[in-house]
Amino acid sequence: MTDPTPLVAAATGFMAAKQLFAASELGVFAALPGTAAEVAERAGLPERSARILADAMVGMGLVTHADGVYANTEVTSAYLAGGDGLDLRPWLAFWNSLSYPHWQHYTESMRTAKPGPFQLDEATMGEFMAGVQTYNSLHARMLAENYDFTAHRNVLDLGGLSTAFLAEAAARAPELRGAFVSTADFLAMVSGSLPADVADRISFHEADPLTDDVPGRYDAVLLEHVIHRFDAEQNKTFLRVARGVVEPGATLLVLDFLLDPADGRRIDPVLAGEYLVIDGTVVYPEAEVVGWLAETGWRLVEVRPLPGSPRVVVAEAV
Repeated sequence: MTDPTPLVAAATGFMAAKQLFAASELGVFAALPGTAAEVAERAGLPERSARILADAMVGMGLVTHADGVYANTEVTSAYLAGGDGLDLRPWLAFWNSLSYPHWQHYTESMRTAKPGPFQLDEATMGEFMAGVQTYNSLHARMLAENYDFTAHRNVLDLGGLSTAFLAEAAARAPELRGAFVSTADFLAMVSGSLPADVADRISFHEADPLTDDVPGRYDAVLLEHVIHRFDAEQNKTFLRVARGVVEPGATLLVLDFLLDPADGRRIDPVLAGEYLVIDGTVVYPEAEVVGWLAETGWRLVEVRPLPGSPRVVVAEAV
C-alpha cells in the first residue's frame, strides 16, 4: 500500500501552524525546560493543554523530550524563548492573527489571481508592521551571515523595506557605510529604527527610485523585498537605476522570494500564496528575474538561497 504520510502531513499543516502560534503566544517556549506540570504552572495553562502543545512541538522537532522533561531546541531557544537573540514572536503573532484568517480567501484568490479583502485599522497596522519588520530582521541576519559584506565600503539599500539589512551588514563590516533611499512616507516609517552602534554610518535620502535621481556612488546596491512589489518594467527601472550609481565590477544583491521548482524549496511557493492572497504582489520565477539582468547592465554571478528566508541573486555590473 502506498504510504499516505506526505499527504497527511501536508493536510494537517494548518493544524501544526496553529499549534505553533498558540505555543508561542501562550509562553510555552519561555516556560522550558520542565515537565508538563512545570510548564503548565509557569505558563498559566491547564496541564492537559501544556502537554498537548509541548508534545506537538516535539513532533515538529522544535522541542525535545527526555526523562519526562521538555526542553527547547537550539532554534526555539534562539528565536521564541524570549532570550537575548532575535525574538520572532511578533512575526508569528502577525501570521496568527492577521494572515491565518485571511487564508480563508485563498481558494478564491487562486481562482481569480486577485487578493482577498484585507483591511488594516490603526490597531492592526501596528501588529502588521511589527510582524513584517521582525521577519525582515531575520532575512537581514541570514543575508549578513551568508554573504561577506567586508568587501564593500559604500552600500545602497534602494527602495527596500527595512533598515535591518544595512544595520546587520554594518555590524559585520566596520568600514562599511550605507545609504537608505526611499520615499518620504516610508522614510518616516523607518525613522529611528537603527541600532545606536551603526546609526552614524547609515544615512537616509528621500527619492522615488522610479522617478527621481538617486544620490551618491556605491560599490554595492541592495534591492531587498523590492521586486515582488512591482511589475516587470518597474523592476527593470530599479535595476537600471542601480546600475547608474555604480562602476563596472560593482555588486548587485537582489533579495526576494523566487520560484524555482527544480530545487524543491517549499518556502518560496508558500510565500507566493501569501503575497497574492494578502495584497496581490508577485513572487516571480527565478529565471524571469535573472533574465532582466542582461537587459539592465548586470551579469549573473549566482543565486543563493538563504536559510528560512528569501533567495539572493548576486550580480556584477558590466
